Amino acid sequence: MTNNIQPSPSSQEVPHIIIAGGGITGLAAAYYLEKRVKSKGTSLRYTLLEKSDELGGKIVTEKQDGYLIDGGPDSFITRKPWGVSLCRDLGLEDELIGTNDELRNIFVLSDGKLKPMPEGLMLVVPTRFLPFATSSLISIPGKLRMGMEPFIPPRIEDGDETLASFIRRRLGEEALKKLAAPLLSGIYVSDPERLSLKSSFPRLLELEREYGSLTKGMIAARRKAAAWRKEHGKSSLSMFVTLRKGMEQLVHALEGHLDSSSVQTGLRVTSVTSEEENGPPYLVKIEGGQTLRADAVILSTPARVSSHLLEDLDPQLSQQLDEIRFTSTAVVTLGYPPQNGMPALDGFGFLVPETENRHINACTWTSTKFDHRSPDSHKLIRCFLGGPGKEELVDWDDQTMINTVRRELNEIMSFQAQPEMTRIYRWHKAHPQYDLGHMDREEKIRQRADTHQGLALAGSSYDGVGIPDCIRQAEEAVESLGFPENK
Repeated sequence: MTNNIQPSPSSQEVPHIIIAGGGITGLAAAYYLEKRVKSKGTSLRYTLLEKSDELGGKIVTEKQDGYLIDGGPDSFITRKPWGVSLCRDLGLEDELIGTNDELRNIFVLSDGKLKPMPEGLMLVVPTRFLPFATSSLISIPGKLRMGMEPFIPPRIEDGDETLASFIRRRLGEEALKKLAAPLLSGIYVSDPERLSLKSSFPRLLELEREYGSLTKGMIAARRKAAAWRKEHGKSSLSMFVTLRKGMEQLVHALEGHLDSSSVQTGLRVTSVTSEEENGPPYLVKIEGGQTLRADAVILSTPARVSSHLLEDLDPQLSQQLDEIRFTSTAVVTLGYPPQNGMPALDGFGFLVPETENRHINACTWTSTKFDHRSPDSHKLIRCFLGGPGKEELVDWDDQTMINTVRRELNEIMSFQAQPEMTRIYRWHKAHPQYDLGHMDREEKIRQRADTHQGLALAGSSYDGVGIPDCIRQAEEAVESLGFPENK
């Protein structure tokens, strides 16, 4: 359904669009509005409103004592093209740096010891026999159960399924607990017993339907990828990339392409209402009493915030948005100088299954994963805490959190070195939960929002949590407004 805008009778002749939220989604939406004006001659003006004094949302980069610290996302996936495409548009292509894949070892904590993931594991599916057979990560009964996967009949029902149900059905309980839960549900910071497979990893469903087996499907996909590389050459980009000066470099580049007079920080939107039943002009109220009029509104705020903003405009839509749950996490970053007791960090880090009863959920060895993140011979490590069932950890005081992380690193890695730098980032209710049925829930939200001419919703709450998905949704939100070109 299109959601075309027309200038409201009481507005100025040039349409005015308000974007609520200055994270990556809101910034990208403003960028695509600017781009439309310049490339297609569309006449419009926009105002981006951000409650905090800084733009970027969870994308935060700091420099401290020679360390480059990303407090939120530290990279984005290249298989979803919208992130790389935007970087190229912004002139950042030469600033993209990939992971150091020659050191691409990922470990899983199992029975208190770090054990490498077997080579040839695609998502959680083994595609090479020998590395999987000789791995100490999975028990012999667990390997036998995973080896039965090609003989498990595909599910007949077409409805949604949780990640836990799917993995347990196809690969068994041990694969769920040691691989899928920490790796796949960790990406979404979600409980695998509640995480919607359709909304998180639909490719797994597609493989089951097309090939009747994940193993057969992944082997076929690997062969196709090898054939493509042989014909076209290996891509110059790794699966994950970051920016040389940290992820905030993307935020600054977007800022530099926007009309500074159209971007307002330190202004919190408190409600969105309308003078008409289902459309503009919209009245966007700001904390402090100011009200702005708009022909269209793009809400790039989290669903829980958008729910509050739309209470008066549409109670039903507000209630639908409020059904999307959120969870909280913390990121603890530690920097280490060269010193005795510092182990070699030969890999990208490790995952911690719930069964290990640790406070740390995962750990990234950032200075190994990416270049330009620490001074020479220094080490930079990020540890993740919180999430479903562990949210109370996010409210621990700094010293308790740092002491806990250091103690567990010592126990897991025999890590007795002293950090010279520590930094904590807390993300309260920042991670949307794609619970079972999320796709249907999102569709109902879209349909309801489309009854309001000139209203668009975008961001990680809806259709993808990563940076590329947020950029895609921003562009789709701008396109959905259907601005006419100047004649």
